Amino acid sequence: MANKLAITLTRSVIGRSKDQRATVQALGLRKTNQTVEQQDNEAIRGMINKVSHLVSVKEI
Repeated sequence: MANKLAITLTRSVIGRSKDQRATVQALGLRKTNQTVEQQDNEAIRGMINKVSHLVSVKEI
């Protein structure tokens, strides 16, 4: 596993459920095409899995 993950919000959260919006916000994403770096752990992987259709992930 990599130490960090670069997570980019590639699709809008408009029209998505409240839990998906909350998950995207918890990852630190606010705007489309914004990229954040997060530690690679099980909790972050679980959040990414929940909104995998909205984000793209790259290992750093």
